[in-house]
Amino acid sequence: MNRNLIEGTAKELKGSVKEAIGKVTGNRAKQAEGAAEKVAGRMQARIGEETDEVREHVKS
Repeated sequence: MNRNLIEGTAKELKGSVKEAIGKVTGNRAKQAEGAAEKVAGRMQARIGEETDEVREHVKS
């Protein structure tokens, strides 16, 4: 595991919480902010996964 994977997963979770809070409170701005943060976190985590795969491929 690397830093991007960990930070991306945390950011994705934080975005999910913000999005849910936005839905519950009816705050569309908070909901959109959470959705955007969730996507950014998912992308960062994916970069971390790919980095790990490349690292494993280089080792073998």
